Order: sequence, then C-alpha cells, then structure tokens
Amino acid sequence: MKHWQEMAQILDRVVRLGREGKGTAVAVVTAIHGSAYRRAGAKLFVEDEEGASCIGGVSGGCLEEDVRQIALDVRREGRSRVLHYDTGDDETKLWGLGLGCDGEIDLLVLPISPEAAGGPWARACELLGGDAPFSIGALVEEGGPGGILVVGPEGSVTGTLGDRALDAEATAAAGAALAAGQSRLDEAAGHKIFTEVLLPPPRLLVCGAGDDARPLVALAAAIGFRVVVVDHRPAYLTAQRFPDAQALILARPEESAIAIPADRDTYAVVKTHSLARDGAWVGRLLASEVPYIGVLGPKTRIEKIERALAERGSVNRGRIFGPIGIDVGADGPEQVGLSIIAEALAVRSRREPRHLRDRKEPIHAP
Repeated sequence: MKHWQEMAQILDRVVRLGREGKGTAVAVVTAIHGSAYRRAGAKLFVEDEEGASCIGGVSGGCLEEDVRQIALDVRREGRSRVLHYDTGDDETKLWGLGLGCDGEIDLLVLPISPEAAGGPWARACELLGGDAPFSIGALVEEGGPGGILVVGPEGSVTGTLGDRALDAEATAAAGAALAAGQSRLDEAAGHKIFTEVLLPPPRLLVCGAGDDARPLVALAAAIGFRVVVVDHRPAYLTAQRFPDAQALILARPEESAIAIPADRDTYAVVKTHSLARDGAWVGRLLASEVPYIGVLGPKTRIEKIERALAERGSVNRGRIFGPIGIDVGADGPEQVGLSIIAEALAVRSRREPRHLRDRKEPIHAP
C-alpha cells in the first residue's frame, strides 16, 4: 500500500521535471532474498546531485548513498544498471561494512528522459489518480535504454521496451501479474522482465472530525491509506484541519443518499463523541461490506451501541472492534491513533498482533 503513495510522489516530480526538459533516474527493487527492509517495487528517485532531491528508499538507509551515486551516473549516461547487494554479516560482501542484515537485494536503475517523462511515466501518473490496478514492465538489462511498458485497465498499453516481440511478452506477463495481484520477474527470449503491480491502497473512513481525529488522519495518510473524513459540522471539516485527507464529506449517518466509501477495502473508524451518532454510523456501516468498524470508547459504551442495534435487527459483532485499537498502553490522541492504525493493519493482513520476536515464521510471510 505504501508503493502507491510513494509512486505518486515520485511521478509528480518526474512529470514536472520532464516538462522542464530535465532527465532523472529511479532505482527499483526487483527481487529480495532473505531479510530485507523493503519489498519488490520499492523505489529511490534521484533528481540531481543534492541528496535532499531524493524521494523514497530501497532499504532501511544502508544502501541509499551508493544507489544514489550510481543513479546519478545513469541519469547522465541514459543507460540502465542492474545491481545486486548482499547485506550478510560477512564484512567482505558489501564494501567491508558488514551490515549483518542477512538479505540480498536486486535493483534496476532506470534513466527517465524528458520524452519518457511525458509519455509512459505520465500515463502511470494519470493511472495513480484512479481506482484501478495497473502495472509497469521494465527490461532488467545492463546498459539498456530504460524503456517501460504501462498496462492499464482493460489492457491499455503505453510505452515500449524497444522491441515488438518483447512488448508482447511484457504485456502477457503484465496480464498474469495483474491477475495474481503480485509483482514478478519473468524470462522472455533470454531477457528478464520485471513487472510491478500497483494496487490501489485501502481507504480509511473516519466518521468524526474532532480534534483527536487529526493525528489519526495524518498518520494513516503517511502510512499509505487513502483517508476520507466524514462529519456533519462544516466548521470542523476543512482542508486546513485535515490537509492529508483525500476527501472530506459533509454528511450525517442517516443521509444515505450521500455516498461514502464502504467496500471491502475500506476500514472505518467511528469517533463522533456522540453515542447516538456513533450508533447510527455503526448501523450504516454494518449494512455495507466494510470489514473493520472500529469504535472509540469504553466497553460499556460499545455494549450500549450493540444492544441498541440488536433491538433493530441482527448485529455482526465480529466486524465491530471496540474498544478500538491494539493494547499498547496508549495515552493521548497521537498514541491512540497509532494503536488504531496498528489494529486496522493487523485486520487487513489477517495477523494476530504479537511481538515479532515471538513469530516463528518469516516476517513477510502470509
């Protein structure tokens, strides 16, 4: 979910610089083996010689400076590079640093010309403004020109890898990757093609625009949620109060004609500080496909809401998470917001919250 947001930030800059006639470069993680901080598709965008002009990251910070220097060469020369890093604890493996992360990372560093920025990369930027998955295919080849193939909704194709047969292979690979919903590496006629699948991130619907919602919205947006805030009070529902929200909706729970996001990829937080209004929002959300309905307040308050709803019909208590949040001893709206987001992420990934030190399986295993 972070990749969509990161990609939007990168492509906004890429397209703007392309209009100014400036080329750039981006490094993309194509594969990881063992332990790694980022997943396939993670990116580091490099604009110029200043380190502050970078966006994103391909590791926890240990590889970025080396990758940035290589990306600057790629930008100047206009030819791609294929990189491999072994971050094991053998001090001879990575420039004598002995990082000890016990993982291997493969990267592709692509040049982005002004023409490409206004072509397939601009198309990818456009698709990021929508609500459908799409893919970006690239040739994993040392010294390549850095072309990409963007496959959008209904199979629309923009760009080229420089060869008609390769484009056909890449388009087929994109179809398979999109169907699986997962980025992948494919072999085609002796070439490697990396297909990154970009899936629209989930939404966080926050019912209630009180002051305690502000840190929650900011944190959720920073993590990668597309946040929608709904409230009946226009003075509370402003862009100044919620600059990171994707949308602000003025509505009461009983106003069913006003559409709110309520599908299976929407996670809801109910916190209006009104018992009746909270109950009305929970009732409306229970009639939708929302898998997570977090309700702020003590257990006795949640039970009152559930009893009132039960009197009017059945209540699916399995979808109601109240009191909301993971038990981390939170104090104050910022910490409470953190515990709420942690719970929503755990529900989304079907994980039981626990200490990672107690997990027997690999951290990133399903």
